[in-house]
Amino acid sequence: MDSAVARERALDAAERLFYGRGLQSVGMDDVRGASGVSLKRLYQLFPAKEHLVVAYLERRDVRWRDRLATYVAARQEPRERILAVFDWLGQWFAEEDFRGCAWINAYGELGAVSDAVAEQVRAHKRAFREYVGTLVADAGLPPALTAPLHLLAEGAMATAGITGSPEPAAQAREGARLLLAADVTSAGSASSTE
Repeated sequence: MDSAVARERALDAAERLFYGRGLQSVGMDDVRGASGVSLKRLYQLFPAKEHLVVAYLERRDVRWRDRLATYVAARQEPRERILAVFDWLGQWFAEEDFRGCAWINAYGELGAVSDAVAEQVRAHKRAFREYVGTLVADAGLPPALTAPLHLLAEGAMATAGITGSPEPAAQAREGARLLLAADVTSAGSASSTE
């Protein structure tokens, strides 16, 4: 088995195990057993478990953000794209294997002891916030809306992970809709007084 195939098999197994059971409860021997990659090869590819965790988070980040962007891009109207973020979150939360946000979970388990994991989590959250900021800008809305919209999404992720319910996505979407409607009202009343 060449290195690229072994790496992908190891990452596939690590993702299933880490996301399903948690980072600390899964050892390299568990990944070996689930992937069919020998322990020697596994350590050649990932010299420490921390390297495997970071690689898992990096790969998941690319796929997660791609799935979100593809879903949102299907909406024609820029403000609808913002609300589509919450619709997508609702679909994700309803998936049978949903176990919360992988990055929030990783930070909770290892953020205090692993700078590499903490930085990977922060990079993912920064990229998501920047994406929300791009949607806000594309809709011609004030940049100040980025932070509350981002926090609504993040709060929905944390709450859905804890409750096991997709409902926080709909609740956060309603909050986002109200924020967007308030901004329209503010913009309309400001222009009518000029």
